Amino acid sequence: MNETRDVSRRTVLRGTATALGTAVAAAVALPAIPATAATGSRVHTLVDLETATVAQLSQLLDAGRITSEELVRAHLERIEALNAQGPSLNAVRAINPLALAEARAADAARHRPHGQLLGIPVLLKDNIDVRGMTTTAGSVALVESFPAVDAPLVTQLKKAGVVILGKAKLTEFANFLTTGMPPGYSSAGGQVLNPYDVSQTPSGSSSGPAVSSAVGFAPLTVGTETSGSILSPSFANSDVGIKPTLGLISRTGIVPIAASQDTAGPITKTVADAAAELTALTGTDPLDPATAANPLVGHDFTSDLRPDALRGARIGVVASQIPPAGTDNLTLWNAATAALTAQGATLVPVTLDTTSSIVGGSSVLTYEFKRDLNTYLSRLPANAPRKTLADIIAFNTAHAGVALKFGQVLALAAQAKDLSPGSADTMKYLADRAQDLADSKARIDALMAADGLTALLFANSGSAAIGAKAGYPSITVPAGYQASNRRPFNIAFLGQAWSEPTLVGYAYAYEQATNLRQPPSAINPTLF
Repeated sequence: MNETRDVSRRTVLRGTATALGTAVAAAVALPAIPATAATGSRVHTLVDLETATVAQLSQLLDAGRITSEELVRAHLERIEALNAQGPSLNAVRAINPLALAEARAADAARHRPHGQLLGIPVLLKDNIDVRGMTTTAGSVALVESFPAVDAPLVTQLKKAGVVILGKAKLTEFANFLTTGMPPGYSSAGGQVLNPYDVSQTPSGSSSGPAVSSAVGFAPLTVGTETSGSILSPSFANSDVGIKPTLGLISRTGIVPIAASQDTAGPITKTVADAAAELTALTGTDPLDPATAANPLVGHDFTSDLRPDALRGARIGVVASQIPPAGTDNLTLWNAATAALTAQGATLVPVTLDTTSSIVGGSSVLTYEFKRDLNTYLSRLPANAPRKTLADIIAFNTAHAGVALKFGQVLALAAQAKDLSPGSADTMKYLADRAQDLADSKARIDALMAADGLTALLFANSGSAAIGAKAGYPSITVPAGYQASNRRPFNIAFLGQAWSEPTLVGYAYAYEQATNLRQPPSAINPTLF
């Protein structure tokens, strides 16, 4: 295997080399930091990686006070100290073997004109392809699965000068393998822990990126979402998360659930960092038709970072999102709405039905999982270990002791779907997809038009399901911590398609007016 190492000590594969092969055992071996003369000591004396922003790091890099190689080294040391040792957060799976080389290339390029992200490290969710690294989607069935090329979003990041630091863990198959699996668990990675409260879920499926962002394993991370997988772990780990409009970012080279809802997006500590990352991620891709209509290609989202962006906003306050009376969350919610009003926003009480009208639930994700996963697997090199969903199911069945702690009922249900044109499954899928749009996009559009709204306001990740079905963007931003237990609370803004510039502005104005986010070591010091 070409991959430098896995960085998990909590391997669920220890002692299973005979059953799964030496390559699988090697994929979860405890690593050491790559040998290099450079260290991260200078970085640690100049900046706190737990709270450092892209702007702060970029200034240090441009001033020559640190190098990108030292910055990468410092993050590797932090990962070594906190991921598999100390609190053992178990959020990072593997380090890019070319990370230090990419950092040196960034240092060599710094004398030329460049953007803010040159030499800044990023961790990617482990369902995103990076050439030379395995893409496991958290599954032991894919620990030897090497893609031939980078995912287009990775190419976009590299063009911006970002250093691909490595892969962060996720709930296995983005939480679409089975039911009852804890968020953050995977057969190839074990359990990711929440640094704000290890007794609580890190949420998923982008648990690894969200935890990595919160504790400063990397300044930037990339998650993916089908329904809540960016927004939910972002609020659970007090991060800023952007779930973009479907089609803003290419999905090619990402292990999918469903093309109708899948997207990648930033998970960071601040809105400014998310805006800078979103600028680099945005693009078109001939293999992803959803990106063809993208009107925001070339847009610089950092230009939307205005402290006065909320002035004149008309934001619908969704009644079902107001926390129960007498709770800490209601206190935090009331403080958030007061801050929005103080910044010039008009808050309009609205009612929005966020439930599905499909009896028994929509079949869209189950149907598309088989179709889209088979398409992804078919694009892998000829020597890829699994070529179909059926292959993955068979592998899991043969290695049930390690692969199927929680079963694979969703995978089996997807495999049973008849994808042929005109089949009963296909006809139900088409009807369900149309109803999903009616239950989401149509409801949102009608409500916003009737009240002249520019966004909708939700608590935590409450916008996830309806926004995902509509393909509409949301951004979640820290809004404080519960008094009784210090657990994070966020608010989220949802808008119509391609409204990211507006939402970024709103989130930034709120963040700057309140400055409520605190790092895990301040909220949960005993863990550290």
